[in-house]
Amino acid sequence: MPFVTTAEMFKKAYAGGYAVGAFNVNNMEIIQGIADAAAETRAPLILQVSAGARKYARHAYLMKLIEAAEADTGLPVAIHLDHGEDFEICKSCIDGGFTSVMIDGSKYPLAENIELSRKVVEYAHSKGVVVEGELGKLAGVEDNVSVSDEDAQFTSPDEAEEFVAKTGVDSLAIAIGTSHGAFKFKPGQKPRLRFDILEEISRRLPGFPIVLHGASSVIPEFVEKINANGGAMPDAIGIPEDMLRQAAKMAVCKINIDSDLRLAMTAGIREYMTAHPADFDPRKYLTPARDYIKSLVARKITEVLGCDGKA
Repeated sequence: MPFVTTAEMFKKAYAGGYAVGAFNVNNMEIIQGIADAAAETRAPLILQVSAGARKYARHAYLMKLIEAAEADTGLPVAIHLDHGEDFEICKSCIDGGFTSVMIDGSKYPLAENIELSRKVVEYAHSKGVVVEGELGKLAGVEDNVSVSDEDAQFTSPDEAEEFVAKTGVDSLAIAIGTSHGAFKFKPGQKPRLRFDILEEISRRLPGFPIVLHGASSVIPEFVEKINANGGAMPDAIGIPEDMLRQAAKMAVCKINIDSDLRLAMTAGIREYMTAHPADFDPRKYLTPARDYIKSLVARKITEVLGCDGKA
């Protein structure tokens, strides 16, 4: 089965009141854990690559690993560029076989964001590739994306309507209170998503797929394992899963998950190495890491996203 775009995935998700998980990948074990969970739950799959992951693992290697995952599972798989910062990286990924790209012009004024996004859309659509845009600024840090709490901005429904009309993007990432990274909120600060903004945007853009970035829940089980084995993450706070379930039942068709994968992998490695400090076989300490990723992704698919059985 060839790689697919997210267009049909999102159409079905919107109509069915569920979301598709977009999982960030960096190496073989992460891809295997995600793919194994998706295969067991029969879920559609978006594997997304950040600029940092592409630099670390190298484009050709990641593409072959994702090709192997698609062949092994037989699932519909979309390959997505996460946070493309300019036209050149989007073009490179489009030309290199990606079926979906994100152009993140959220750091620019609205007019510049529209101009840049429209340029990417025109090129992508000419190649049969879909485009995700972004409006609003999420706080937090992920790879080369870094926004302070003071600079974070909720998405304006007025601007969202104008942006979609003028750019022709196929989906839109909005800021309603999620945040990148594992330390999303200050101690004592309660997570809160602005569902009123989501409702207003979906009213103005009926049937249009919305995306949530920074949506890892920072699963306490994995944080506790890390802390019990030499880690120091007492203040890690994520997005409550009940809020993500509510978003998935609304206009949100794609929910990004990255930090939870990193935590699961780190928990598995730390736990194994603490129990076996003299072992230096990567196959042994990466096996529990892969297993934890698989269990995490299966949980997200069945308990949060609701996309199990939708492949």
